[in-house]
Amino acid sequence: MAVQTRTDTFAALRACFAADLAALIEVPVPRGATPDVFIDLVEKVRDILRSSSLGTWQDASEDLDRAADYLTDALTSPDADQGSLLARARTHLRDAIATAS
Repeated sequence: MAVQTRTDTFAALRACFAADLAALIEVPVPRGATPDVFIDLVEKVRDILRSSSLGTWQDASEDLDRAADYLTDALTSPDADQGSLLARARTHLRDAIATAS
């Protein structure tokens, strides 16, 4: 059985959410596949949505803020904690996209 690494998990999250996040602010999907590039995208979208006067976008920015925190924590967490942190990030990413769309 193969062991899934943090990089693999971040790549899976990026594959699921990067296009939707980029579409929200009408930018191309960043090319880099590193966790840092994905977190940067989440933070960029968060900042743009936060500056909006639309209540739903501001709500979505709060979910993205939490997702960015969980993603960042997952980079430095012990392997035993990584799965739960990334699961929480995934939930907030999904909620943010649903709220902002």
